[in-house]
Amino acid sequence: MTTPTIVLVGHGMVGQRFLEALADRGLTSRARVVVLCEEPRPAYDRVHLSSYFAGTGPEALSLVEAGFMAEHGIELHLGDPAVTIDREARTVTARSGLTVGYDTLVLATGSYPFVPPVPGRDAGGCFVYRTIEDLLAIEEYAMTSRTGAVVGGGLLGLEAAGALKGLGLDTHVVEFAPRLMPVQVDEGGGEALRRTVEEMGVAVHTGVGTQEILTAGDGSVRAMALSDGSSLETDLVVFSAGVRPRDQLARECGLPVGERGGIVVDAACRTEDPQVYAIGECALASDGRVYGLVAPGYEMAETAAKAIAGEDGSFTGADTSTKLKLLGVDVASFGDAHGATAGCLDVVYSDSRSGVYKKLVVSRDGVLLGGILVGDAEQYGMLRPLTGSVPPVPAEHLVLPAGAGAPVALGPSALPDEAVICSCHNVTKGTIRGAVTEHGCATVPEVTKCTRAGTGCGSCVKVLGQLVTAELEASGVEVDKGLCGCFAHTRQELFEIVRALRITGFRELLDRHGREGARGGDGCEVCKPAVGSIIASLAPAIGASGYVLDGEQAALQDTNDHFLANLQRNGSYSIVPRIPGGEITPEKLIVIGEVARDFGLYTKITGGQRIDLFGARVDQLPVIWARLVDAGFESGHAYGKALRTVKSCVGQTWCRYGVQDSVRMAIDLELRYRGLRSPHKLKSAVSGCQRECAEARSKDFGVIATVGGWNLYVGGNGGATPRHADLLAQDLSDAELVRLIDRFLMFYIRTADRLERTSAWLERIEGGLGHVRDVVVHDSLGICEELERQMAGHVANYRDEWAETLDDPERLRRFVSFVNAPGVPDPSVRFVPERDQVKPDLGLLAGPVLAVRTLEGTTTA
Repeated sequence: MTTPTIVLVGHGMVGQRFLEALADRGLTSRARVVVLCEEPRPAYDRVHLSSYFAGTGPEALSLVEAGFMAEHGIELHLGDPAVTIDREARTVTARSGLTVGYDTLVLATGSYPFVPPVPGRDAGGCFVYRTIEDLLAIEEYAMTSRTGAVVGGGLLGLEAAGALKGLGLDTHVVEFAPRLMPVQVDEGGGEALRRTVEEMGVAVHTGVGTQEILTAGDGSVRAMALSDGSSLETDLVVFSAGVRPRDQLARECGLPVGERGGIVVDAACRTEDPQVYAIGECALASDGRVYGLVAPGYEMAETAAKAIAGEDGSFTGADTSTKLKLLGVDVASFGDAHGATAGCLDVVYSDSRSGVYKKLVVSRDGVLLGGILVGDAEQYGMLRPLTGSVPPVPAEHLVLPAGAGAPVALGPSALPDEAVICSCHNVTKGTIRGAVTEHGCATVPEVTKCTRAGTGCGSCVKVLGQLVTAELEASGVEVDKGLCGCFAHTRQELFEIVRALRITGFRELLDRHGREGARGGDGCEVCKPAVGSIIASLAPAIGASGYVLDGEQAALQDTNDHFLANLQRNGSYSIVPRIPGGEITPEKLIVIGEVARDFGLYTKITGGQRIDLFGARVDQLPVIWARLVDAGFESGHAYGKALRTVKSCVGQTWCRYGVQDSVRMAIDLELRYRGLRSPHKLKSAVSGCQRECAEARSKDFGVIATVGGWNLYVGGNGGATPRHADLLAQDLSDAELVRLIDRFLMFYIRTADRLERTSAWLERIEGGLGHVRDVVVHDSLGICEELERQMAGHVANYRDEWAETLDDPERLRRFVSFVNAPGVPDPSVRFVPERDQVKPDLGLLAGPVLAVRTLEGTTTA
């Protein structure tokens, strides 16, 4: 029997989901599957495309698991799109000339960006925002630009604006409609969104269209002429005015298309030709709509795969709910967001001060029909599944902020089993419950792997976690929320116990508040450093020693803290002196150079504007510190869960764009918070203008200068999971800025989990950024005076750990390679030369090379 051939034209998100659906049904083992892909890379996550500008590489965006194509025998042709379809011969011809016969053809060609037909749209500096290649081109052109403008204020337009802002450009958004995101939000939501976006330094122009792109003599963009007669000077233009279905192949081969585009399909996603299917944004569904969201595309992919496999399935419409973070602002809409249902009522909460707008649309008998959330979309994951039902509490209680109305405990139990939790993959609450009870899944990653829930846009992950916990508890499984096997309390609870009872020692805490079986023991590798950090953070307030290696505290520290330096792979240590704000005198630079030369240390300039000295033996540390301390240096705490650096640009003192003295502020902040022990490391930066050269929005707390003062951003991260920091407050004076940072840091230290960065903490904490703003800025809990007092205690009691060690002979005794031979250096710490410096002798670390006899009988070394 001849093996049938399935040809897929297009390999985007929907195309990859179709391939996975084929594989799930075993079709890839029974048919030849050929994929013609226009782009030079396999399918990637276009929903999170903008994360590229936050440091996520193209590989990390890929949706194709390693080995997937080979495992299922799928032939993937990259950079070779289909150009013609011969339906009579049942062949597809690619741009390269490759012709493939098909038994089944699936069109997943997606959409293309609509560029308004305005004069000058092809000028140099005009771009669209659709693919990774588009982003690479924008990034390169922005290097020589100062101002950027986005045509279109919808979802993708605001994403593009955020990207331009992140690239350091003065950014404008031009939207023809009277408000931003006109499809998703109403007038009130659009106004709240506009205020918040403008507070972030993005200029918004609504109710005007682009008439012409004006060019310079070299043909590049210089300005935009707008429909109200005004002009906007700009160096770069991004068109994001919507998309159109890519249906040209279908038109050319005679398949019916809609009046406004889209390949006409039936409920099985089959075209007029029974051998040809169309899925995703290129298809006009049986309900007469073209769906531009990924979730409906995934449903269509599943439907087509079912039809090809001979299974029942249909696609007659989809949920178009959306939740995104645009320019750092949470925006969500679901159901009948605009209140089109006859006789419906609106329940609205609006707070222009904090940029929050919430609207729920309900029927006269209380059924939730839809809603819009701007600035605070915390409840989206619970509200969307409740659409079509009567919520267990009045609608007005669902929009009021915490503390402003009757208490609302809207948990997973309020949702029916048929409620769709993950709209991207159409996963219901019942399916998630089944993953726990029937398949033995006990964690969110396990449920995700079993059901695919949470692998799309990610907006359901929080509710997913709540459901898993609730189901485990309902099944009689005790969900232990304790810190570790030694303590049943969380880190936050232990912090409050230590603070309230002024407990200064680990053993006392363990014996009084540990689990029954752990009392009298030694603790574990989880709780010891966590408690050590808590005691160090609270030391001035509880009367404990601020030196982390004193007495019992020494046994609690992580490896690096044991010797106040970072352990490297060959057993040597690195030394990082503090250089506040990155500012250093020539004399101090010379001292560092002399120390590195005299001790043979490898020298590297770090990303935090410091100098790292690698290769010191443990017995050399105090000698090196003495040289550095004598020159005015102190510990940079690169080894501890504490403040690392406060980066800065040169600011208005030197830079022609600077509007504030960023170096002075960075130095002041670094000297204030140096040595502050916290649940995880802390990084900061101060930029002297909106061009953001110090990358402040990738830091735990970042400061950006404005003409009116300082904007404070919090919860950023530039590591393995990048996150742009959120705006906490703006146009602050020096004193206001310091006061809010004091409060923010102490509130984080007080409430975060063990080893939880501020970015993860801000996403996890109940109420998110809005709650943190209420506590830190508006003192909603009445604890700000206490937070400030705790920080003042830290500042007043700070002592340099290197100097403290050098001043105490007893403390110096620990800095030896061998306790039974104090004067003997570790012979295994050796180096070899490389590029005029040294590196660890990796051959010594690897040990001897053993001879191995192969199957052929020869010996290899």
